[in-house]
Amino acid sequence: MLREIRPAIVLLLVLTAITGLAYPLAMTAIAGAIFPAQAQGSLVEKDGKVVGSALIGQEFKDDKYFHGRLSATLAPDPNDSTKTVSAPYNAANSGGSNLGPTSKALADRLKEDVDKLKAENPNAAVPVDLVTTSASGLDPDISPEAAQFQVPRIAKARNMPEEAVNQLVASNVHGRLFGLLGEPRVNVLALNLALDRAPAK
Repeated sequence: MLREIRPAIVLLLVLTAITGLAYPLAMTAIAGAIFPAQAQGSLVEKDGKVVGSALIGQEFKDDKYFHGRLSATLAPDPNDSTKTVSAPYNAANSGGSNLGPTSKALADRLKEDVDKLKAENPNAAVPVDLVTTSASGLDPDISPEAAQFQVPRIAKARNMPEEAVNQLVASNVHGRLFGLLGEPRVNVLALNLALDRAPAK
């Protein structure tokens, strides 16, 4: 019986070593050599300090910054572990709200957010990505339209000409991959860092 079992045990150990150790280590080494920044998490630095990742959104509340997509991620309530509390862009608990189109809570939240944004910029249509959450809750990008919608608020808060802010938006738009895949997008963190570097007017 041992003679029949031995090949299975040997094969299990060999495949475990190949697929569980050798292959992951080789892929990690190759990725680190070919794409070092991406392999380390696409970290973004400012003045030598890591301020975020180009792949994970973060919350900006100040009027002088562009705001990203809403995030519906949650975290355990520190006061009651049986409950959860809102924790925007919580990478440890990625996910959407799971609220469907018939949800009254979703409809009420959408109406409140649309009304707030219309008060901010009454002359423009509210872009859908400024009032909807992404499936992951971690989306780092917004559409160029969502960025342009926020230009008047930011220009006023920073005492900058709207044209200067529009130029920053235009210079931070990334097109479709290979000209075909995805939609044009703006990375919110990169755009806000560009805003901070822009000379005061």
